[in-house]
Amino acid sequence: MTARNLVEVAARVAAAGAKASKAVTPRLVAVSKTKPVEQLMECYGAGHRSFGENYVQEILEKSPVMPADVQWHFIGHLQSNKAKSLVQGVPSLFMVETVDSVKLANKLNTAVGEAARLPLNVMVQVNTSGEETKFGVNPEDCLSLARHIVTDCAHLHFSGLMTIGMPDYTSRPENFTCLSKCRDEVCEALALDVSTVELSMGMSGDYESAIQMGSDNVRVGSTIFGARDYSAK
Repeated sequence: MTARNLVEVAARVAAAGAKASKAVTPRLVAVSKTKPVEQLMECYGAGHRSFGENYVQEILEKSPVMPADVQWHFIGHLQSNKAKSLVQGVPSLFMVETVDSVKLANKLNTAVGEAARLPLNVMVQVNTSGEETKFGVNPEDCLSLARHIVTDCAHLHFSGLMTIGMPDYTSRPENFTCLSKCRDEVCEALALDVSTVELSMGMSGDYESAIQMGSDNVRVGSTIFGARDYSAK
């Protein structure tokens, strides 16, 4: 069932990308938080490699028992004091999508340097909805953090911008528009090619509309893995 759900979502992502005339099919990150390794392996067996986790302890437990070619995305709030354990404990960590402070960027930069690994892909998380309960920098502070990563963090690769949707796993069009405007501002100020700076937006309830509005990276969980059980978290 899980693999079948994955294949269906992947097909919808590809179709939405084609409809939006995307040169590259948007990346589908299968968000596997709270789900057992057996379900992840179903997706892996179907050819999927990009998985997203929200909790440091959970990704530290899953990473060693999953194949080495999995590309892990950390998509939860990351406390700066856990940056080192995340980098050291997940050799195949592909991207941290939730960098929201200079302090966290510096901690990750130091950890990657000490691990003597290739530069780590990171995204700046932007709070596009203005909700106080959401992490992420305010849109007006996005450029300064991106500039710090590009100019002062040699062991990090600035890959793009990320935003989290509304509580019901959807976002309003203005959230997507805001993130796109942030990218334009960052690219202009830092002389970056827009095509090299990804937008990570869209979840189970809105990933197709997010792709229509420019998303390069969608994070889909419950549609693939089923409803979550947070009782152990």
